[in-house]
Amino acid sequence: MGIDMRWLSGLCVVLAGAAQATPPVERIRVPEGFQVSLVTDQVPGARALALGEFAGGRGVVYVGSRSAGKVYGVQLDGSRAVGVHVLARGLDQPAGVAWHEGSLYVSAMSRILALDGVGQRLEDPPSPRVVTDRLPAERHHGWKFIAFGPDGRLYVPVGAPCNVCERDPDLYASIQRMNPDGSAMEVVARGVRNTVGFDWHPEDRRLWFTDNGRDMLGDDLPADELNRVDKPGQHFGFPYCHQGSLPDPELGPGQGCQAYTPPVVRLGAHVAALGMRFYTGSQFPSEYRHNVFIAEHGSWNRSRRSGYRVTRVEVGTQGKALRYSVFAEGWLQVDALGRERVWGRPADVLVLPDGALLVSDDQAGALYRISYTGRPGVARAAPQAVPIASGADDR
Repeated sequence: MGIDMRWLSGLCVVLAGAAQATPPVERIRVPEGFQVSLVTDQVPGARALALGEFAGGRGVVYVGSRSAGKVYGVQLDGSRAVGVHVLARGLDQPAGVAWHEGSLYVSAMSRILALDGVGQRLEDPPSPRVVTDRLPAERHHGWKFIAFGPDGRLYVPVGAPCNVCERDPDLYASIQRMNPDGSAMEVVARGVRNTVGFDWHPEDRRLWFTDNGRDMLGDDLPADELNRVDKPGQHFGFPYCHQGSLPDPELGPGQGCQAYTPPVVRLGAHVAALGMRFYTGSQFPSEYRHNVFIAEHGSWNRSRRSGYRVTRVEVGTQGKALRYSVFAEGWLQVDALGRERVWGRPADVLVLPDGALLVSDDQAGALYRISYTGRPGVARAAPQAVPIASGADDR
């Protein structure tokens, strides 16, 4: 009696899906003395993270999404999630979330919305209030990471509506800021193709951000970038110069790279560097203080995948980057035959009040907590140091 291969194939799909019902956290490798735990896998499409009010180890982390069109509030009690609430649904790619003076701000393509007093109404959330609806509506790089800066203003990126193109430099490929009521919008940085993560140095308050390099120049060019804004209005090169040294083949002729601000660190090509945060906690060893952690979402068009990990940039005095290395990896698995399998994609990182590092994963719909215990025997990811190169040399 013959076997119906269509039935067998379907059964394999079902079994594979069942096997992946819970993210295989044990596959994530971190340095010795650290451990990874699953906080929740009930946040489909989890992207950007924002810290709400915490007291006595209890509080709320807010989570945006893209594909799910939802905003979540995850209640934490120590290391455990004790509740996951859908605070808004049916929004247009609400990837970014930011907490400010009792209101949750949400990016939704051309709009910034606010959920006022939502921290006290997780089970009966308020209707979103429109802060502004004057942002561009283009969908290419239209989703937005948002955050409030030390100046109390809301920082909002406007990505390039293309892979590479020339558009209004006072609007597209920029980082902008506005008052909490949506007024007084102004440009902070230009020549920024698509940043999906930024933070401020805890001491000098300068803005640092990741930027995704252009596509279609091969596997290894250009590098994603980690940048620093030293003064408002700086231009970081897009679309004329990439990674601080590579003129664009279409738009770069006649545009010297020396005219633009180079990156502090060139990250891997096509790693899709998204969320980044300075480590401000006290749980990790002292050498981690004020380091940058970056969620590398992973490549989509490279012949061999890159990214799918959390990396660390050690920052020295005067903002000098000393070392770029792997901190957590394992979401990308490669078997003995070289076959690649991806089960998760880091999207953002967030330092919790207790000093642990929270990581979101939009593919697995999960949040992970990386903590330091100091106990030996935890699987160690061999640090893959990448030479720190200035923009004057050669995603």
